[in-house]
Amino acid sequence: MKAADASPRGKGRLPPKLADARTRIDTAMRERGLHSTGPRRLIIDEFLAAREHVTLDDMAARVKGRDASVGLTTVYRTLRLLVECGVAEEHQFGDRMTRYELLSHGAHHDHLICTGCGKIYEFHEPRIESLQDEVATRFGFHQRTHKLEIYGECATCNAAPKRAPASHKAAPEPPTPVNKKARSPRSAPQKRHRS
Repeated sequence: MKAADASPRGKGRLPPKLADARTRIDTAMRERGLHSTGPRRLIIDEFLAAREHVTLDDMAARVKGRDASVGLTTVYRTLRLLVECGVAEEHQFGDRMTRYELLSHGAHHDHLICTGCGKIYEFHEPRIESLQDEVATRFGFHQRTHKLEIYGECATCNAAPKRAPASHKAAPEPPTPVNKKARSPRSAPQKRHRS
């Protein structure tokens, strides 16, 4: 069986989009003189099976769940390989964490990022795409690519009861004052005499 025929979990054939990704990965590895090692195949399989944007730590945890011997460096290098061969795309959604997403050729989409729970929603809106093209044309700009990220709160977070921001929390209670007159003679500071 060819690598492109295997599914990420070994059950049946890959959908065409994933089979194409697998073919591009295999070609990129051959061009770079890289071997298709067990750990690399496992990382690639887990990435292709992921249905969400994954961080390096997410991928490492998924892979280590199946093979504890695979190191973080191997996971990182394999994700970088996927980016370099055009199978994955890197995103940073304002939290300084790099996330990796399976790149869908010809299926552009944009992102809604919830600042409450961190969930990332993908969407495609033809009217936005058309407007961006119009703006680029108006300015004589030859657009190669673009990304649209909208930050806010998802419906679930928006419906949740609001908590006061940390800056608006009530100040902690001051310590109970000590009654200095109530000190016993033993606890009162004693003056030292110099001789």
